[in-house]
Amino acid sequence: MKPLHIAGSQISNSTMASARLFFTSLIACSIFLTTFSSDAAENGRFGVSRIEAQKVTLSVYYETLCQFCATFIVKNLAQIFDNNLITILNLRLVPWGKASTNSSKNSTVCQHGPDECRLNSVEACAINVLHDVNKYFALIYCIEFLAIEGRQKEWQTCFSSLGLPSKPILDCYKSGNGTKIEQKYANETMHLNPPLKFLPWLVLNNQPIGNDYENFAAYVCKAYKGNKVPLACQSVHLKQKTE
Repeated sequence: MKPLHIAGSQISNSTMASARLFFTSLIACSIFLTTFSSDAAENGRFGVSRIEAQKVTLSVYYETLCQFCATFIVKNLAQIFDNNLITILNLRLVPWGKASTNSSKNSTVCQHGPDECRLNSVEACAINVLHDVNKYFALIYCIEFLAIEGRQKEWQTCFSSLGLPSKPILDCYKSGNGTKIEQKYANETMHLNPPLKFLPWLVLNNQPIGNDYENFAAYVCKAYKGNKVPLACQSVHLKQKTE
C-alpha cells in the first residue's frame, strides 16, 4: 500500500502499523491514570479538586469525515497522550461541525452524507458511554484513521482492535440516544461566539485559537497556571522564543 498524503502530511505504512500499538498504549494509560487518581483521592480530595480546577479546557469542534479534522486528530491531537499534555487538559470533543437539522423532516443533514451523520452519532455515543478520555479517544482515533484511508465503513473493526465492548455504544446509537446527544452538540456549536468559521475549530478556555490550531499545544501551555508543568511545555516555549 502506498503512503497516504493528506494536507501536506504523509501517513506512511509504518505509521499505520503503529496505530494498533497506540490504541493499546492508550487503553493501558487509562488503567494507570484511574489507579493514580484513586490513590490521590484517598490522600485528600482537596488536592484532586485543585488539580482538576487548574486544568485548561480545550474544546475541539469537528465532523467525522472532514479530512482536515481527521488529520488533525490523528497527526496533532493524539500527541497529547505521548507528551503528557493530557494531564493538564480537560479535552472536549464535539462531533457535529457544520451539520444541520431539518425540523420538518426531523432529520440531520451532514456535509459528507449519511455516513458522516452515522459516525458523528457513534462518536458522540462513545464519549457519553465510555467516559474515560483515554478509551473514547482511542476509538475516535481509530475511526478517524480509517476515514483518512477512505475505509470509514469498516469502523466497527475498531472495537476488536482496541478490545473495547461494542454493545453499549451500538445500543446507544441504535436507540437514538446518539441523536439526542448530537442535538446538544448542535445547540452548543450553533451558539459559539464568535461562530466557527472552519473545521476543525478549537476553543481554549472559551477563546478560539483560529487558523493556528495546529499549534494548539503552545496555547495550552501558555494558558496553564498550575505548578506541575509537563516537559512538553518547556520545549514549546523554547520554540516560540526562537521563531
